[in-house]
Amino acid sequence: MKIGHVILGLILAFLLVAAFIGFAWRPAIAPVQRPSPSGFDATLVAKGAVLAAIGNCNTCHTTEGGAPYAGGRPLETPYGTVYGVNITPDTETGLGQWSEAAFVRALREGVSRDGRHLYPAFPYDHYAKMADEDVRALYAFIMTRDPVAYGAPANDLRFPFNIRMLIAVWKALYFHPAAVASDQSRSVQWNRGGYLVQGAAHCGACHTPRNLLGAEKTEEVFAGGEAEGWQAPALDAASPAPLPWDAEALYAYLRGSDAKRRPVAAGPMAEIVRNLATAPEPEVRAIATYIASYAAADSSERRERTKQVLARAGTDASQADSVGSLLEGGRGIYAYACANCHGAGDLTASSGSAIKLALSTALYLPSARNLLRIVLDGVTPAEGERGPWMPGFAGALTDEQVGQLARFLRAELAKAPPWRDLDDDLRRVERERAQQLAAADKAGATR
Repeated sequence: MKIGHVILGLILAFLLVAAFIGFAWRPAIAPVQRPSPSGFDATLVAKGAVLAAIGNCNTCHTTEGGAPYAGGRPLETPYGTVYGVNITPDTETGLGQWSEAAFVRALREGVSRDGRHLYPAFPYDHYAKMADEDVRALYAFIMTRDPVAYGAPANDLRFPFNIRMLIAVWKALYFHPAAVASDQSRSVQWNRGGYLVQGAAHCGACHTPRNLLGAEKTEEVFAGGEAEGWQAPALDAASPAPLPWDAEALYAYLRGSDAKRRPVAAGPMAEIVRNLATAPEPEVRAIATYIASYAAADSSERRERTKQVLARAGTDASQADSVGSLLEGGRGIYAYACANCHGAGDLTASSGSAIKLALSTALYLPSARNLLRIVLDGVTPAEGERGPWMPGFAGALTDEQVGQLARFLRAELAKAPPWRDLDDDLRRVERERAQQLAAADKAGATR
């Protein structure tokens, strides 16, 4: 190869790199002196508090045992671990030097104050749809929180996903923000719900499937997705829920009530429900109305399925033909670990407040992962709060016993075909739980 060709190739490579840097580069926005909390209108701050609750901001930006909004929570993704950043108004480790313009750019364009592209684990593809006044309110709320000095751990992402400039390519392919369109043929409540669901609440971030590069498949909105190792069930006509969802049932669920007739929120959804319980009733009803419109219409087939599920929910799965069969496999494990709370009664009364297991969506999903996580980790309310509680059985049951229990519940209560990959799912869940505990320990070590 001639030396001239080599030089020409190097020049072309340099020009391509320079062109890419120019394409991906974003300027920094000058820091400002931390705004005084007294400078924000109280009404605007209160509005921002509602939007923060609907957007579940405190969950992603608060690590276990850490100060609210100070960051550090690990978010496991297919590409590695992303840690929630400190969004308190601390001037060194938080947003204290961020102007409103810098905050707006982060939500509208996914760019940090210093010009770095933000990973779309921060759902700016949804926040970009928020109205200007709502973004201002959210900024007012954030800037009036208590400043906390805490630097979250650095993200732990695999190559090449750890190269932030490549996010510019992702944005060019998938990030095309636009305001939420109104539908004049729908009610005011439905349109309000659409605005909240598509914007601040970012429900599709979990309940819509994603492609290999992590972008939502917008043509399959609410067809089901994944979040932190949990399956986020489909919310459309493909919903696996044993009972059909209507707006009233969804509202009760999102407010954390009606536990005996509906699944108890677990995993990431439990934290969302805790936040929505503090939001104004009209806002939550609007969200429920909008999401319910995606569900399948009533039909004789759905009514028959509901009738069968309700009949199963009224039975006592802990009863067996003999003591011998009671002690066999999953039935015996059920009797030992579950029957005391989930065993007997009709739909209006049970031992304590436990859900009728035949009504649990986890039994009807295509994978056993959600059920396995619930069995292993249990369900607990936030510290100092009341709510559904179930002990976790990690350590109390062996992996073999957990698998037997899952198979028993699937067959006896859901009357569904066996999960084909249950053993693989259990190994995956155990691996993900270990990774999440390690990431949480890393966040705790930096406090």
